[in-house]
Order: sequence, then structure tokens, then C-alpha cells
Amino acid sequence: MTLYPKIIMDALATVTYAGTKKNLVESGMVADQPAVSAPENEGEPWRVTVVLEFPRETDPFLKSTVKAAEAAIKYHCGKDVEVTIQTEFKSKPRPTGDQLLSGVKNIIAVSSGKGGVGKSTVSANLAIALARLGYKVGLLDCDIFGPSMPKMFHVEDERPYAVKVDGRDLICPIEAYGVKMLSIGFFVSPDTATLWRGGMATSALKQLIADADWGELDYFILDTPPGTSDIHLTLLQTLAITGAVIVSTPQQVALADARKGIDMYRNEKVNVPILGLVENMAWFTPAELPENRYYIFGKEGCKRLAEEMDVPLLAQIPLVQSICESGDAGEPAATSSDTATGLAFINLAQAVVTVVNRRNRELPKTNIVGVKKT
Repeated sequence: MTLYPKIIMDALATVTYAGTKKNLVESGMVADQPAVSAPENEGEPWRVTVVLEFPRETDPFLKSTVKAAEAAIKYHCGKDVEVTIQTEFKSKPRPTGDQLLSGVKNIIAVSSGKGGVGKSTVSANLAIALARLGYKVGLLDCDIFGPSMPKMFHVEDERPYAVKVDGRDLICPIEAYGVKMLSIGFFVSPDTATLWRGGMATSALKQLIADADWGELDYFILDTPPGTSDIHLTLLQTLAITGAVIVSTPQQVALADARKGIDMYRNEKVNVPILGLVENMAWFTPAELPENRYYIFGKEGCKRLAEEMDVPLLAQIPLVQSICESGDAGEPAATSSDTATGLAFINLAQAVVTVVNRRNRELPKTNIVGVKKT
């Protein structure tokens, strides 16, 4: 049997909320689209998570409604289904707009037009380098279908726990190398594909943003998935992004897609400033010949694109075997400034600080992209 959010919604539509005499769906009490997780291993149950919003914490029908909702899901979907019912309250709603991440000063989206250009490597090392410079840093792995940060930070076995903040149960981010970090990778099996529809993915992303205890941060780094997708639109409609950093290799195919990424943020309805470009895999330097440079993917393609688009070239990161090895080992290159690559990421972080400060002096705050209702 395969479960879908619609099946869960149909089950919830059979439960009457005594406060309105209508079912949970008609009453508008299902706060997010139900999240459904397939079994990670044979013999394990399906997992369903539902968020119900009640008028207030002292609602007299809360416990009975939650029990009825859980029973309805098990009745329609099977008694072995593992059901989690989370509750929110209109008297203490999930923060939105300017209230969301109110303690975060700058939100930086790290993007790429295509996959395989090292965007996640740049995101991880940028976050660590900023932390090494003394800033309070958070990192959100926004790639719901291909999360990589738990491995890159060597925290695959960690499991975030909940903390009570202002009456709300919030996820406590995992901290490593001075960076607060969350990823959907902490909540799904690393060996199982995440077979979610777009609505489920965006709902999970919103929870990682709004239902986490990020606290006060100088920089909040968003490691976005490749391309332009529902995930990007959700981020733009949820957060006022300070600016975007575009990562590309010098290769013409990658540069063509990088242009699309730049165009997305510069769209008049989005209007997120481009902080600059990072040219990754700019050249290959073999360990035995550290002074040699071999331009495998072309030479200075990002530099020319930066000039064409009138944006800064923030850094040129060489292709060095140790960058890959350190990422796989969970010890990103930026953890040490004694190497050429570690120093390159420290310099990138300093460049990002400079352009962010200039952007904040010269440009108004970014607006959240409005949701058009039909």
C-alpha cells in the first residue's frame, strides 16, 4: 500500500471538530500538507506527520480531537502506520514575514544553475570560514531530495531534539565547527530515496526554517538545490533574502545555467541582489606540483561572466583533490587556513562580508515575494 497526502486529508475530513461542528479540513485546522515518509527498511511502518492548528492552548476539545485524528488515519491507512500529530495555536501562531528569523541579520542564498559545480562544498566552507572569522552562522541544507551537509560536517548519526521556546516546540540545530546546521538528511535514511511530491518537500523546508531554534545569527546560509524550482520559490516567498551568491565552473555549459540563476534573482518580482560569483574548479593543481595550474574546464569563464553581468567575482577556488577528500571525511577545507584551499575559502568569506556590508548600506531591505491567490 502506498500513502499520499490526499489519503491523509480524506481521513481527516471524517473527523468532526466539536468547536465548529465541521470536519478538520473544512475548519481549516490542517496547518500544513501532511508529510508522508515511506519505510526505510522492509518491515518498518509508513510514517505520517500532521500539523493541526487549534484556536488556543486551553482548547477543551484538543486531546479528544488529536486522538480522533490519529484513529481516523490508522483506520483509513492501516493500524501499523506510525502517526505523529503536532499542534499549533492561533494565539501563538508560527511566525511569518518579518517575525520569522527575527534574530538573523543576513540571509545568503548560495545557488547554482546546474548540479555538480560544487555549490554545497562552497556553502559548507563559506559557513565555516565565516564562523572562523568570529561571526554567528547558521546553515540550512535546502536540498530536500539530495541532502549532503550531514556527511560534509561528519554528523550523519546526529539526531536533532526539540526544545521549548516561548511555548513552542522547536527543533534544535546540530552544531559543528561553530555552525548551527539543519538538513532533511537528519530525518530520513541516507540509503533511501526521498519520494516526495513538491508540496511535501516545501512543507518540510518551511518546518526546518520556522520550527527551528536558530536564535541570533549574523549570517544564515541557504544551500539551495541546483536550478530553479519549487524550493527556490518557497524560500523567496518565506524569507527576505539579503543576497545571492552564484557558484559555477568556468565551463560554458555551467555558465549558461548560471545566467539563468542570476536572471531568477534579478527578476523584477523577486529583486534579490546578486552579491557575486564564485568560480569553482577554476583550475587543477596536482599535489606534487603545487605551483602548476591546468585549466581543465576553461579559463576565467566566471570572471568574464561577472564582468558581463556587472557583479563581483568573489573567489576562484582551485580543483584540488584534498577538497573532495576533506568533504567526504567530514572535515571541510575551511577548517584550516594552513592550506591554499583553506585560505581561499577564508578570503571568500571576507569578500562576502564586504559585499554584504556594501549592499546593506546602498540598497533597501529585500521584500518577500508575494503569493498570488487565485
